[in-house]
Amino acid sequence: MRTAVKISIVILLFIVGAFSCRKELHKPEYITENVIVIVIDGARYSETWGDSSRQNIPRLSGISKSGVIYTQFYNNGPTYTAAGHTAITTGFYQEIENSGKELPLFPSFFQLLNVKDTNNKELTWIVASKDKLEVLKNCQYAGYKDQYEPFTDCGINGLGSGYREDSLTLNALTQVLSAHHPKLTLVNFREPDYSAHSGSWEKYIAGIRNSDEYAYRIWSYIQENPYYRGKTTLFITNDHGRHLDSISGGFASHGDGCAGCRHINLYAFGPDFKKGVITDRKRELIDINATISELLHLDREFGKGEKMFELFK
Repeated sequence: MRTAVKISIVILLFIVGAFSCRKELHKPEYITENVIVIVIDGARYSETWGDSSRQNIPRLSGISKSGVIYTQFYNNGPTYTAAGHTAITTGFYQEIENSGKELPLFPSFFQLLNVKDTNNKELTWIVASKDKLEVLKNCQYAGYKDQYEPFTDCGINGLGSGYREDSLTLNALTQVLSAHHPKLTLVNFREPDYSAHSGSWEKYIAGIRNSDEYAYRIWSYIQENPYYRGKTTLFITNDHGRHLDSISGGFASHGDGCAGCRHINLYAFGPDFKKGVITDRKRELIDINATISELLHLDREFGKGEKMFELFK
């Protein structure tokens, strides 16, 4: 009798083990090892991909065939800088104070990745022209607050120091990528939002064109650098758009639910993604978080976005 029980237990353990192995064997394996998210702050869709001439984004237009372009991509939450970036990094839309004085409610994908790999101290970075975005490194959630934070290089010298030129942010990013080889990086360019708020159309358009050039240089760096080449996924998007011309303030402002503020760009490129695709599938900011979580096998306890499986080969 005891022998029969022992045999039954052995068989049961074998079955459980077999199913566990089968589950592991069928866990998706991706070529992607690194992810970079570029946020071009406050570009309106009508002056970017929504303009059929693509005159303000020649670089993005040129590299579009290497990845996927979304023509129906939206910020469906609060349409200002801190909230838009929080949606990307946490997968939640949050009414958050826009000066950098309020922490996101939930942990970011930076913190979740740092929990997963505690041995790599340079695993995650935030590099931003806007100093207030240093707030993205932390959160209010118990067990994560003040822990597992990414490295940051924001503004002139961190939170409260003021904004810096995007050219300096590009240089800082290149140095971080070359010296530290982070696995997950977010970069923010303050233009064209910064110039649009001045009310100058010419400077606003120049901000779009300069950001387009800087994003292309990062794309090129990924192709040329041995550490990143062939195993890095890149997202180029916006945190919000700008008011429609029919709304008070027009392009110089943003922050409501109009189509101009919500409709934004998304370009996705990587070794696991399709190429040469332009899709009108409706997606939103928080879906970037979900898709990165899929690529890097992060804990999905947090985040409300959907994985953009149509991107994958």
